[in-house]
This record gives sequence, structure tokens and C-alpha cells, in this order.
Amino acid sequence: MRKRSISSRVLAAAAVASIAAAAYLGTALELRAGAPVEPAPYLPSISDLMISTIQPRHIRLWIAAHEGNWEFGAYELGNLKGAFNRLGHAHPTVEANSLPDMVSAVTGQPFADLTAAVKAKDLAAFDKSYADLTSACNSCHQALNHGAVVIKVPQQAAVSDQDFSPRSP
Repeated sequence: MRKRSISSRVLAAAAVASIAAAAYLGTALELRAGAPVEPAPYLPSISDLMISTIQPRHIRLWIAAHEGNWEFGAYELGNLKGAFNRLGHAHPTVEANSLPDMVSAVTGQPFADLTAAVKAKDLAAFDKSYADLTSACNSCHQALNHGAVVIKVPQQAAVSDQDFSPRSP
């Protein structure tokens, strides 16, 4: 009985090794024949994109304005708008709703107000419109049942590897 068990295990191991070798050989032959091997597509989640592209721009926009670097503020505001647009392209719907439409509805007015404040170099107007944008983000989180995600106006600069002071022309 013990011999049969060992024999079965050896045969099973040989079968697994044969299958793995065939799969490897098949891939090698495809590569040799010039057949493209497509990588598995990767689509970052909404959360991944929020944390990696939206949140840092939101913070840097605030820092730039509070450092008086309005040129960089305008640049980051453009990047923030673009990041939201790319988010909508990557994830056109969320919970059967149009994500681009939701983003546009909650950010449209705050972005317009931020643009005007940055252009006017008006910190008081900036602070109000930035707070409005932050509140709009939180209302969207609430609407999508992600109320645990609460964004706030930064209290201090948390980016240590970038100089935000304005440059002299």
C-alpha cells in the first residue's frame, strides 16, 4: 500500500511538472514566433487615484497659495482639474452614476472660484473657495457611502522635498 502511495505521488508530481513545462514551452514558442504576449491590464481603483493623484495636488495647491507662489498655484490647480478628468475617464461610472458628471457637479463652482482667486492673488478668496472645494469633496464621499474619508484644509505644509517659495523672474 505504501509503495502505491509513493508511486501515485511521483506520478502526480511528474504530471504537474509536465503541465508547467508545456505552459512554459508554449509561451516561449509564442515569443519566438513573434506573437505578442499581452500583460494583464491594470486599472488603479478610484481610491488609488484619489490618494496618488488628487490628494497630493489638493495639498500642494494650498501650500502654494499660502507661500504666495501663485504661479505654482495656477499650475497645481490645472493639474488637480486634470487629475479629476482622468479619474472620470478611468472610472466612468460608480454605483451606476456617471463619475465625470458627479465630479463636475461638485467641483465646477469651487474650481471657477479658485481660478479667480489664484488669478487675483487673493488669499482670502482662495481660502474660501479652497474650503468650498474641500467640503464638496467630502459631500461626494458621503454620497458614495465613503463618509469615513474626510478631507480637510491642511494646517501646515506636509511636503518636505519641495520648495514652494515663489521664484523671482
